[in-house]
Amino acid sequence: MLTPRKKKMIAKEHGMHETDTGSAAVQVGLLTKKIEELTDHLKKHPKDHHSRRGLLKMVGKRRRLLAYLDKNDKKNYTSVVKKLGLKK
Repeated sequence: MLTPRKKKMIAKEHGMHETDTGSAAVQVGLLTKKIEELTDHLKKHPKDHHSRRGLLKMVGKRRRLLAYLDKNDKKNYTSVVKKLGLKK
């Protein structure tokens, strides 16, 4: 589970400034962490189809945010993908 402390750390790492919580880069970082945690949950509980649907929705949202970053801010896109270890 993402605690407020973990969220602040992710926002600080990916944000443009100290109070940046809503930029696309921060949202991608938060979604990536949630996706990792939910993937671990689904490995233990393979029949949890409700959580699987939520996971698919998160992956789609992250993909759209990354496409937005790629289109509007190439430099930030490459840094976010590199930091998170995502495929291009």
